[in-house]
Amino acid sequence: MAGGYMGKILWVDLTKGEFKEEKLDEQVYKDYLGGYGLGVKILFDRMKPGIDPLGPENILGMLPGLLTGTGAVFVGRYMVVGKSPLTGGWADANSGGYFSPEIKKCGYDGIFFTGKSPKPVYLLIKDGKIELRDASHLWGKDTIETEIAIKKELNDEKVQVACIGPAGEKLSLISGIVTDRGRIAARSGVGAIMGSKNLKAVVLKGNQQIPVADRKRVTEESRNFLKRIEGSSFIQRLIEKRMGKIGTLLRKAPFHSRQEGFLWRNVLKKYGTCGILAFCVEGGDAPVKNWKGIGYIDFPLSESMKISDDNIIKYEIKKYNCYSCPIACGGIVQVKIGDYVLEESHKPEYETLAAMGSMTLVSDPAVLFEANNMCNRAGMDTISAGSTIAFAMECYEKGIITKEDTGGIELKWGNGEALLKFLEKMIKREGIGDIFADGVRVASRKLGKGSEEFAIHAGGQEIPMHDPRYDPGYGIGYYCEPTPGRHTIVSYTYAELMEVYKKFKKFKKFSAITSKAKWYSEEEKGKAMAICSKYVQVANGCGFCIFGLQIGGNIPIFEWVNASTGWNLKEEDFLKIGERIETLRHCFNLREGLNPPKDFLPAKRALGYPPLPKGPTAGVSVNIEKLGREFYEEYGWDFDTGLPKKETLERLGLSYVMDFIYKK
Repeated sequence: MAGGYMGKILWVDLTKGEFKEEKLDEQVYKDYLGGYGLGVKILFDRMKPGIDPLGPENILGMLPGLLTGTGAVFVGRYMVVGKSPLTGGWADANSGGYFSPEIKKCGYDGIFFTGKSPKPVYLLIKDGKIELRDASHLWGKDTIETEIAIKKELNDEKVQVACIGPAGEKLSLISGIVTDRGRIAARSGVGAIMGSKNLKAVVLKGNQQIPVADRKRVTEESRNFLKRIEGSSFIQRLIEKRMGKIGTLLRKAPFHSRQEGFLWRNVLKKYGTCGILAFCVEGGDAPVKNWKGIGYIDFPLSESMKISDDNIIKYEIKKYNCYSCPIACGGIVQVKIGDYVLEESHKPEYETLAAMGSMTLVSDPAVLFEANNMCNRAGMDTISAGSTIAFAMECYEKGIITKEDTGGIELKWGNGEALLKFLEKMIKREGIGDIFADGVRVASRKLGKGSEEFAIHAGGQEIPMHDPRYDPGYGIGYYCEPTPGRHTIVSYTYAELMEVYKKFKKFKKFSAITSKAKWYSEEEKGKAMAICSKYVQVANGCGFCIFGLQIGGNIPIFEWVNASTGWNLKEEDFLKIGERIETLRHCFNLREGLNPPKDFLPAKRALGYPPLPKGPTAGVSVNIEKLGREFYEEYGWDFDTGLPKKETLERLGLSYVMDFIYKK
């Protein structure tokens, strides 16, 4: 008996208001799994090249992972796919919460939207019935107001809602799709795609059982895995309470120490990702002052600790876990600081605290709680929003924009009140906010005057809050992944935490203690990151949270897949699946006229050109092209042209894409 997948997808034609189910052959799942693996296969085959990302011909897909709902753990992510209005190429974004399993409970491995509705609508699938409902009364509402209104309208608190807020409605290229009142598929501008289709929300409630070939084996693998990640020692708990000071020690250390999953697990369980903000600022991982600052000088521990670990979770009123997650790194906060009052909001993540905090030098926790809440309600990516505000602050510092331009806002470093006012203008596309609402690349092109030099992005997408000068592996991901500027695929740190060497024999284990010189050595590092990437492609196809891979080390993904589906895939089969998914995503970009080796180069400042004069990454410049060449070589792609080699495509069963990417 086959299991793990539902065997069909749903097509929603928004122009005609029609629905069509399509059955898929088992081989499609064996080749691409689920998530964005299945998504890229569907979109590459069905979508015309060269279409307008904000036009009706773009296809928006929402897909759960292959393992979602099977009894495996950490598989609660759903993925959104399409053509990105932000980068002009392949778009994907993913989010946790509880939306993902509901897609499967409704009977589908993916829901795909085509066309454009003549008026605002929301899709409702409930207990087997599919309909498009008028959403005119919801247009203009924020994401929380929308979810509350829909549940009240349906008289059902148990429906799962994915919706856009004002940012998506106004087609902000840095807008995302929100579920669970604060979980957001934020990257690639997917909220703008949804807004361009007049699709306000997708509302699901299903009752179908998800088939599993060998449920007993899946349960046993899950139980054994959970036992392995239980507990913590006194030493571990002692370390987790001193993360900021440990960051200081690592900053001064002449060597790199391998990061272990058990410590990261403890930090996530107690704090969530906010537990590492001060640690990362001190250690050199978190960028400071629009990537030109030095942590211990420009944003010292006395400041970074104000928006890190204990100073964040003291406002936490309950833990929040996503579907099938035993860690509960999320949290709901209640904030009352001076005039700032939030009765209930999601706890800000590390990326948000760094983008809105260390990047702008704002250390007021009240401001960051409010900024996080504003972005969640508007449906705006906090990484891109914070990066854009930091860019605007530097524009203000250099006189490229003035107080007159900002409408009286003194956009100076560390000015929290100014940050919130400017963010509000971006969300509303009001005044100067209209220029910045689409991210740093668009804003810098409009402003000119040399601002392009400090508009920090890769291929149009703002770079996340992990510094390649600290870990060049992040730089490889920002440069080489088909969604540029993506931090959740590869890094040297991730390879350590995920114990990739236990999955694939060809991956060489990193040493426990490494000299700084060896850490920054480029020899075979690009190749190692390509193998790591193949592994994460499989994980994303299964619906995994990246944290689950990191805290569990040798997580039994392959065993779960085989037990759920009834297949008997080997290590080399999974490696090939990951390679196929990545290569087709890459080919999507090529078909759209992009040349990734040239178009996706990260901003020079973020790579250490010029290098910082002081701090833990002093003097470091990342030779990203050498690393990228190795990455391409491992994947069987030609670095000079960007094209996969013909033998690579033939080996992966992708010969048919040659007609699209090779010029005749």
